[in-house]
Amino acid sequence: MRGHLPDENPGFVGRRTELECTSAALAEHRLVTVTGVGGVGKTRLALRAAHLAADAHPDGVWWTDLGQLDGDRLLVALVADSVDLADHTPGMATTGLCHRLADDRLLLVLDSCEHLAEPCARLVTELLAAAPGLTVLATSRRPLGVPGERVVALDPLPPAGRDALELLRRAAGEDFPAAGPAGEICVRLEGIPLALELAAAQIRLQGAEAVRDQLGTRLDSPPGARFDLLAHTERVWPRRHQTLRAAIGWSHELSTPLERLLWARLSVFRGPFDLASATAVCAGGPLNRATLPGALDGLVRSSVVRPPDTAGRHRMLDTIREYGATWLERTGETAAVADRHAAHFRALARRAETEWHGARQLRWYRTVDAHHTDLRTALDRLLRTDPDAALDLVGSVAFAWSCRGRLREARDGLEQALLLSEARGRARARALWALGVTLVLQGESGPAQEISERCAREARHTEHAEHPSYEKTEGPGDLTLDAAALAGLLALTTGRPMAAYVVVGHVLGAAPGGPADSAARLRCHLVRVFALTGLGRLAEARERALRLRALCEELDEHWTRTALEYQLALTALLEGDPAAASGHARAMLEGTRSLGASLGVALGLDVLATALAAAGDGERAADVSGTGEAYWRSTGQPRRGLIGLRALREKYADTARATIGEPAYEEIFGRALTGPPQDGLDRALRGRRQD
Repeated sequence: MRGHLPDENPGFVGRRTELECTSAALAEHRLVTVTGVGGVGKTRLALRAAHLAADAHPDGVWWTDLGQLDGDRLLVALVADSVDLADHTPGMATTGLCHRLADDRLLLVLDSCEHLAEPCARLVTELLAAAPGLTVLATSRRPLGVPGERVVALDPLPPAGRDALELLRRAAGEDFPAAGPAGEICVRLEGIPLALELAAAQIRLQGAEAVRDQLGTRLDSPPGARFDLLAHTERVWPRRHQTLRAAIGWSHELSTPLERLLWARLSVFRGPFDLASATAVCAGGPLNRATLPGALDGLVRSSVVRPPDTAGRHRMLDTIREYGATWLERTGETAAVADRHAAHFRALARRAETEWHGARQLRWYRTVDAHHTDLRTALDRLLRTDPDAALDLVGSVAFAWSCRGRLREARDGLEQALLLSEARGRARARALWALGVTLVLQGESGPAQEISERCAREARHTEHAEHPSYEKTEGPGDLTLDAAALAGLLALTTGRPMAAYVVVGHVLGAAPGGPADSAARLRCHLVRVFALTGLGRLAEARERALRLRALCEELDEHWTRTALEYQLALTALLEGDPAAASGHARAMLEGTRSLGASLGVALGLDVLATALAAAGDGERAADVSGTGEAYWRSTGQPRRGLIGLRALREKYADTARATIGEPAYEEIFGRALTGPPQDGLDRALRGRRQD
């Protein structure tokens, strides 16, 4: 199936009527919003409906969890990321997304819209106008208010019905009789699924009779005694809000003091968290490295925190996290814990940058990706409270974000931090370099030139300040080397290989040491290899590239190695060796896939398609070229690449068309373009074992 949907919750129970209503609405309306109180099961219903609707949307069903956003600044970026749009365009944020969806027939699910209802309404209105084949399924505690919206109001499960009891049975892992404490629990909790899950967790610990008695005490108490702390602005279902809040408050009351303290502090996480991050952010006072794991286990047992996934990461449901945030505010720790959270993820970002050059590169690259939501949260916090620290954080991760295709987020964070921070030195030079790379990848050569010059000046200023006699003794440092690599990259992408060769050659000549000494040196050597290719010095370029690749293999360095495979494929094409070019192109594709870099995949598919066409394999060339076009569209940009490849691609595409005939070529190309891109990439990589 094309698209991306989370796995369904095995605890889904009942909802036949609501599911039929939602499915019918999706067949007739372009915007369907499932509304209801928190914890009523909106997400579960939407997920089940989305899975059932997959066959009706040939371009896929795509899921976006908006609960991780605090505000709307990154709303479009998150939606774009969820539909695999690694948007490299420099224009308005919605332009690339509208273009991506314009010709597709797909279902976009926007989960948890309530805190962003107005910006979601504006975005949905714009997308529906731009994309006639688009259908949107939203979940929200209130309607979005968009013309043509079909609202499906979701009530709790019938309290005395079999579905509520079945949910309780599954969650508790026990087969209760319909008459007895379990049935009374369902009635008291009014069939609200989240409340039933919390009760089931306590049933596993205490038994159904004890839970029934405690709930009776809690729910029969005056409202002020119910831990009624969740603030909601909507005025619907007031009693059920009270019941849910009372159920969550009851779970809170049953937690130990350490568990309650951890619950409150964990509310600062917007995305998944592991034990190490929880310890770094939440430890303090009675919660320490010895006591925190036990408190976390207790919250998992009571279903306040979800069990760890295969990567060891936990998460909290939004409603429960909101409750914890209210308690955190009551304790007066909100600012302190948010600052610890920001400091932890700033340290993680710096560690990731330090580990970029070496055997842990891929591991830390994936760590940055896994913690993306909380890195953004930390950056937003630091932009408000400590712009200098924000500059340090975003300068540490922006290059990894750009490699991952998150160019808009990288550029936005870098530009804000550079504007707000007055700090000079390494953090500013590093941020300017990262911004320059981002602008080059967006095709913004004019602004990139200005940033490149500022980066070079800041690098010289910083290294002079740190070592006044560095030019006479040690030579240029890594900041100057990276500034030169940026200038060289810009020269390459604007068709000036000689300028690229000269600028990196000058700095490398003044900086003693080998390419393995630092990431900056390795990047300069990479630019020089590409410059040699552009200058037509192919044998020298290939020989240097092979040496660098062997060095990268020793270092277990992935990013540079992948770029070198691209250069070696291009060199082989220029030398008339399409078989070698195919091998290098597939090696590049394997590397870019592991890095999750859509732009790199698109570039690699272009080289592979050209090599296949040059070898006379027109059918596979058409298939790979169609897949490449799909990946290019996912970047929001027209096909790009080094100038030498463009001419070869056009030449051999004509050859492939002539070999198998225009109609056959177009049919294969179109089938690959409209099929799942990942399937096309798999076919391209399988060919490696067949050559």
